[in-house]
This record gives sequence, structure tokens and C-alpha cells, in this order.
Amino acid sequence: MRVQAQHGRSMEDEARDILHAALSTESICGQHDLAEWIRNRIEPFCGIDLELPSREAIRGRVDLGA
Repeated sequence: MRVQAQHGRSMEDEARDILHAALSTESICGQHDLAEWIRNRIEPFCGIDLELPSREAIRGRVDLGA
């Protein structure tokens, strides 16, 4: 059963229209690469320095048949 929203349409129809509008617009800020867009947003703040944990040696295989 469909319940009509205030605008006389179902929530599903509203969601479809919102998704259609969002997916049919230009990419973020005219850029096609999300990673590049994020990098450009963070760069003015001098980036983020993360302390990388030391890496452990690769563990040996585990015999799950035993």
C-alpha cells in the first residue's frame, strides 16, 4: 500500500526524484575525480599528518583442516 506524502506523491516517488536530480547533475564542483576534490578541500588547511603504526611481519598460513 502506498501512503501519499504532503505533496500528493509517495515517499518512493520523492526519493526517486531526489536521486534522479542528484545523479543527473554535474560532478562535484565540476570535477570528475572525488579524491582530487577532497584533496583540494583539505589542502588550504595544510593537510593532515598521520602517525603510521609500525608494520608487523606477515603471519604464516593457518591450517583450518586440522
